Amino acid sequence: MESVQRSFGQIHFGNVNLGDLRRNRRLPQLVDAMVKHPGGTLPEKFSRPADLEAFYRLCDAEDVTHTTVLAGHRALVLQKLQSTRKYLLVVHDDTELDYSSHESLQKLGQIGDGNGRGYIAHNSLAVDPQQGTVLGLANQILHTRADVPKNEGVAAKRARESRESRLWLRGTNGLPANSKVVDVSDRGSDTFEFLEHEANSGRTFVIRSRSDRAILLGHEGERAKRSSLHAYARTLPSEATSQATVRVDADVLRERRAAKRRGSPEPIATYREARLCLSAAPVRLVAPHVKRGEHGNSPLYVWIVRIWEPAPPPGCEAVEWFLITNYPIHTPADMCRVKNWYEWRWVVEEYHKAMKSGCAIEELQMRDESRLDPAIAVVSVVALLLLQLREAARRPDAHTRRADELVDPEAILVLSCWHHGESHPDWSVHDYYIALARLGGYRPRKDCPPGWQILWRGQTKLNLMLEGARVTRQLAAEATKKNGRKRCAKR
Repeated sequence: MESVQRSFGQIHFGNVNLGDLRRNRRLPQLVDAMVKHPGGTLPEKFSRPADLEAFYRLCDAEDVTHTTVLAGHRALVLQKLQSTRKYLLVVHDDTELDYSSHESLQKLGQIGDGNGRGYIAHNSLAVDPQQGTVLGLANQILHTRADVPKNEGVAAKRARESRESRLWLRGTNGLPANSKVVDVSDRGSDTFEFLEHEANSGRTFVIRSRSDRAILLGHEGERAKRSSLHAYARTLPSEATSQATVRVDADVLRERRAAKRRGSPEPIATYREARLCLSAAPVRLVAPHVKRGEHGNSPLYVWIVRIWEPAPPPGCEAVEWFLITNYPIHTPADMCRVKNWYEWRWVVEEYHKAMKSGCAIEELQMRDESRLDPAIAVVSVVALLLLQLREAARRPDAHTRRADELVDPEAILVLSCWHHGESHPDWSVHDYYIALARLGGYRPRKDCPPGWQILWRGQTKLNLMLEGARVTRQLAAEATKKNGRKRCAKR
């Protein structure tokens, strides 16, 4: 947290410019109210009808847009990236926001198999890999998928402004030309257009390769040997070893769940530890002859890092990553650093779960897109709080860091009274996190930390407990006033 004295709403929305001073003051207050009840529909997020009505009016204002609402938060994040002297990551990925049931929304695009309607939300999440903290949204784009002709040619698709491959470039808008800022993205971003854009950006990048591209070996020599990227990387000998936590294959999970239903005592772990080998080499990526994006013809000077699992467990698919980077690879430590950077890509998937499962962003009920878009911006930032709590609980200092640095002190008092029978205002982040999961039905296990469903069940129950505590205080205050009037009347 930037400051214990300032609220979440003040930190992230205190510098907004919504065209009216009253709106500027009101938004942080509404965000602080939403933080106490982040899940469910808007009426569930705002327990006070006055706050709900104020939020509707705010989103209805002409100057309140997705861009203006996010501007203050983005400025905070971009300033950190601009001034950093240590490596910070910006993890890029997209997710679909499904609003198919909202019949009044007419300007949404196709999602899923084409029958759904909604947005493609392209998020760029800033992360401090050393501290293990999520800094915030460096960018968010709400993209409406365009209807295109089935026989659209390569040239027409390349020139189309709504082409979805452009989202990767647009997601980097505003990012500083700072080599300490590392753009990290998965295979969907592996286009020569984006690779060239990143090579010229002044930033470091790590992109997982999807295409087995034509390459020239090494960074020197006009008549260097030609090869293909993946085939050549597989010939490189292992130069380092490492470990990684990876998701268990879907087929294996299905088998384990079936065995559990048959009475197997074995726990169902969704992640496993993989022992990995690493190798790397300098290469030049050759520009493709058929241009599917807007790029030049010059080769790109990069390093390929291959990361693979030589002996996967029975029934599990072997891990194999091909990472393209402009970070110079000279030692095994350099390979491990690039591998560690790429491993942070999963945090954006956790963020998408926080948006959807934690904050129910797809449950927003608005009449039109002009009101929906700013509401999405607000909830997207509030979702960071849930993600930050989850990540903070896994940090080495989780047992010593106070929970009131991240969550409402009243929530700590109520949850600790439920858990211990007495209040513990000095609870650590780990204490709070585990108790919240226990409230949702979690049984602590070393091999399986609480998932979003468990946490959200706990948060839903805690919300009801907090509401009960608030009503109890009101009743006690009313009783005190009534007794005071009676004493005055007797005198």
